[in-house]
Amino acid sequence: MDTAFALTAFVTLFVVVDPIGLAPLFVALTGGMEPAARRRVGLRAVLIAAVLMTLFGVLGDRLLGAVGISLPAFRIAGGVLLFLTALDMLFERRTQRREGQHPSHADDPSVFPLATPLIAGPGALATMILLTGQAGDWTGLLLVHLAMAAVLALVFVLFLAAAPIERALGRTGTMVVTRLLGMLLAALATQFILDGLRGAGIVGA
Repeated sequence: MDTAFALTAFVTLFVVVDPIGLAPLFVALTGGMEPAARRRVGLRAVLIAAVLMTLFGVLGDRLLGAVGISLPAFRIAGGVLLFLTALDMLFERRTQRREGQHPSHADDPSVFPLATPLIAGPGALATMILLTGQAGDWTGLLLVHLAMAAVLALVFVLFLAAAPIERALGRTGTMVVTRLLGMLLAALATQFILDGLRGAGIVGA
């Protein structure tokens, strides 16, 4: 039973977090950074996401309820923020800011949008709430958090492969991929907003 539940938790979080899909987004968001700076950004993003997901796993919807925020509202807010990032990628504002400059602290994407809402997004946080609700006892709770740690470790491993991916694409290829991913990110953001509106009963299923 414990093994089956742990496997279910891992697969569910893997699908929701999508480490494979995050790798090219990480390349686009950290384009032009030195390898050491890129590793720091990746590690910081994963650690912040781990803290957020642990908080939601332990405290659940009590955390949102304490400040009067519903999960649908959280989804809508995450979608809006993600859409703004997509616009930056589509119109190359991020690239233009970085041109001829070293990445600055102000342009650090580790907290937003990497840690949240890309890694620890509304879907991942809601999944942590649901899984820990099904855990039953402290053993199940531990298994959920171990599954979360394994998924986030995979995210970081794939982030480390970002530099070879960028070298293989070259500057032109990276620009093309950034535009394409910006469009996909805008669609994902719109989906977050629609899910939030549907959850709030504003739009039909």
